[in-house]
Amino acid sequence: MARHSALLGRRVEVRYRAGDLLVPATGTLVADSGKSIFLEEHFSRHGKEKTFRLEIPYQHIIELSESYAPASPAEPSSSGRPRAESFPAGILPLKNRPREA
Repeated sequence: MARHSALLGRRVEVRYRAGDLLVPATGTLVADSGKSIFLEEHFSRHGKEKTFRLEIPYQHIIELSESYAPASPAEPSSSGRPRAESFPAGILPLKNRPREA
């Protein structure tokens, strides 16, 4: 029986274990198989719509709660690179990456 089926279609926040790390994730709970939950997040990158899907097994979930904050897309600054303030807490843009052509 699916443990989290009451939250299907709702935005959730999950803290889960990945090795020795505790990782936060936020997304829409799109499925619950009874062994894993599946989160989905939609975003735009270089003008293209992208979808990110994440499967988290039950045994790795530390905490799961409904998120009442709406998803807010990051807005690029006038220099073309996103500002650090536009990213959710804990996520920063990569430095030292090759320049894009």
